[in-house]
Amino acid sequence: MVPGFVMEVRSKSDTVAKLKKKMTNVWMANGVQLAWLIDSHSQKAWACRAALPVDELPNFDSMLSGEPLLPGFELDLRDLKGG
Repeated sequence: MVPGFVMEVRSKSDTVAKLKKKMTNVWMANGVQLAWLIDSHSQKAWACRAALPVDELPNFDSMLSGEPLLPGFELDLRDLKGG
């Protein structure tokens, strides 16, 4: 079984390049419909939706949306800002 939605938060021991590759070559290639990658260290996030290009959110001043798979589901990245 493949989940429809996957979210991964980068740990200090992971690289963004490795996790982005995993997002596209593993998750999406195996049928995941929506994948989020969150990097709290650089305050960036990526959203990958089936058959669409990867969206990069360059800072934590925005929202990640679960559309169209999870209508109304959002993550306010501002809540993750340190400070």
